[in-house]
Amino acid sequence: MRILLPLRRQGLRLSTNAILTRPRISIQPKSSIQGQKEFRRLLTLSMNAQELSSYYADAPPSVVRLEIEKHFEALTDRQKRYAHFISRASLAGNRIVLRQVSPESEDIYDFIIALHKSCNGDWKSLAEKAGVTDDDLSAFLQYAVQFLGNSGNYKSFGDSKFIPRCKESVFDELAKAGSQKAQQHLKSTKGRIFSADKPGLMHLGFPEDGHLTTYYPDSQDITKEEIDAVAKWMQEKGLLPENTRLSKDEGGRVFTLWVASGSAEVPDHDRDVQGGDFEISEGPLAGKKISLHYGDHSVEMTAITGFIKKAAENAENGTQEKMHYAYAKSFGAGSMLAFKDSQRFWIRDQGPMVESNIGFIETYRDPAGVRGEWEGFAAVVNLERTRAFGELVRSAPALIPLLPWDKEFEKDKFLSPDFTSLEVLTFSGSGIPAGINIPNFDDIRQQEGFKNVSLGNVLSAKAPDEKIPFIKDSDLEVYKKYRDAAFEVQVGLHELTGHGCGKLLQETAPGEYNFDHKNPPISPITKKPVTTWYKPGQTWGSVFGGLAGAYEECRAELVAMYLSCEFSALKIFGFGDGSTDIDGEAGDVLYAAYLSMARAGLISIEFWDPKSQKWGQPHCQARFAILKAFLEAEDGFCKLEYKNEDLSDLTIELDRSKILTSGRKAVGDFLQKLHIYKSTADVDNGSKFFGDMSGVGLEYWGTKVREVVLKNKQPRKVFVQANTYLDEATGKVSIKQYEPTLEGMIQSWAEREEA
Repeated sequence: MRILLPLRRQGLRLSTNAILTRPRISIQPKSSIQGQKEFRRLLTLSMNAQELSSYYADAPPSVVRLEIEKHFEALTDRQKRYAHFISRASLAGNRIVLRQVSPESEDIYDFIIALHKSCNGDWKSLAEKAGVTDDDLSAFLQYAVQFLGNSGNYKSFGDSKFIPRCKESVFDELAKAGSQKAQQHLKSTKGRIFSADKPGLMHLGFPEDGHLTTYYPDSQDITKEEIDAVAKWMQEKGLLPENTRLSKDEGGRVFTLWVASGSAEVPDHDRDVQGGDFEISEGPLAGKKISLHYGDHSVEMTAITGFIKKAAENAENGTQEKMHYAYAKSFGAGSMLAFKDSQRFWIRDQGPMVESNIGFIETYRDPAGVRGEWEGFAAVVNLERTRAFGELVRSAPALIPLLPWDKEFEKDKFLSPDFTSLEVLTFSGSGIPAGINIPNFDDIRQQEGFKNVSLGNVLSAKAPDEKIPFIKDSDLEVYKKYRDAAFEVQVGLHELTGHGCGKLLQETAPGEYNFDHKNPPISPITKKPVTTWYKPGQTWGSVFGGLAGAYEECRAELVAMYLSCEFSALKIFGFGDGSTDIDGEAGDVLYAAYLSMARAGLISIEFWDPKSQKWGQPHCQARFAILKAFLEAEDGFCKLEYKNEDLSDLTIELDRSKILTSGRKAVGDFLQKLHIYKSTADVDNGSKFFGDMSGVGLEYWGTKVREVVLKNKQPRKVFVQANTYLDEATGKVSIKQYEPTLEGMIQSWAEREEA
């Protein structure tokens, strides 16, 4: 689970006066049949030029460098080698990420690298040879950099495709002037770099809904029901889904689970479930087969396993060593049970100077919300900033009881985690978060604990001349001065207390419960004993499915917003003396935090697609729902104001004096419902409630407001990361950083391939 820098609900309508005078929003669902027909009709419409323009690559992208050299150089030689091998293992999975994004991404990547190699990074000379203008070359470089920053041609934040701002012929001419390899890779993309004729395929999602996914390769006719049925079979077999892909054969009789592993030839006792074919006798798949195949991504998984074993050899303690050998078994044999063991060792590795995690971890991009994207990171601990987070950990047992639910819905004991501030050396994946809270396995989190990290050089990375739309001129000074501090507080509370709080009421085994099921706790929502809980084998993710990511991010964000009103928490980060003073510096931080959340909710609507009526990013869905809670708060706590009919002067009006009253109450009421529904596995009420709160609809929000947001959208940052190099003779590791330019970004990736 992570925090990023700043159930699909269909057929919703919002009253058109929702913004101007009445912040309370009314939502009236259409009939389900009418909503489905409208959805299908919109999905098949072709895009006009204005709609297509929203899919163009950023011009220019915001390229910033992750500053790391001084932190890396402070490590010992052994620590540098340890970090180097983790970095190499993480990056060795980059091609897996590319394959997880789109069928064409790996060839686009190879095309970019081949072009760089053909001209040795002298892009001007290549353009002259190709007869390409400076503007067209810039369009290519901008696209290439955004592609590398997202590890694919779909935005990591939004899951929508982006296309170049030049003609397809520009790519053809560059390829011809480059090399035979470049031409081959471009040809292999089959024109998909520029294709935009099918609006549904411009977004990631279920094939059944007309969207693109490679988690279910070559299976455009696979249904949600079939995916769910395979998930239940896996649950019965004790086979975890994170490191798998699922395909369906043309006849629809065989469903193949592809398990990522270095080798297909591993003894069964090292497998979670042996390979082969399994006949299904009942349910939606009755009379069909599930075939289990190991060895998916075998080249990459073998390389990763080798690097991880090298990291183990340079570990600083026995716990780290055991962790990496558990990783090696997992990646070599395809065992997710071994991966869970690695996470147990990771939790116990308290206070390392080099922190890391690696594997198939976050499930946001799988439309079913269960299969993980490859990611890995190596980072150096910032001891000074970590001290504040350590104090937050010590304060957590006093903060969590302040949340709006009784102790029956909270863990019996808060498992104090390691919480460190890190400077990222390497982060391999489709995007870099600002904070992380893992592992994501419910049983480990509930019984053994978790760890939190804040990524300091990601938080502090700034783009030059960054614009800040929708903040009033009178608020800009306070916002600019305290937004970074507010975000650091938000990250800390979100990861530690947000993802770290809460109890899942469970029947842990037949007839065994982790609560008094004969006298169930009283729900603060219904004022009656709860009637639902998790059954044996069920998890939070398996019950709430594809909605789980956005739902949990919303819950964690709300916890942070609620607890940031505690001035004792703000004091931990160096603001105020702990006394309640909304007009002092701590109040400035709190005000900046609430303004930031309101603004994040507003600009999030960029990532809602009006054709499919689909959210492309779970954090955005969460933040939009919170904005609606702000707007629905009592006493006019938050409004969106404008005078111009086209909303070109739209700004956020948030009453600072009401944050601790109506603002916090709105947050608390929203949070309480989300938490109780999650805690009690009440998926019906939870899904409906969150669907209503995050619903957009085609009127007003989805048209006029979204249009002004798109006109004011700012490019997301792409991060230029360093490379490390090992001198085999001396055992010493050196580091190389790159210029934060388009050319520097591409160079860093090209040299990564050569290392």
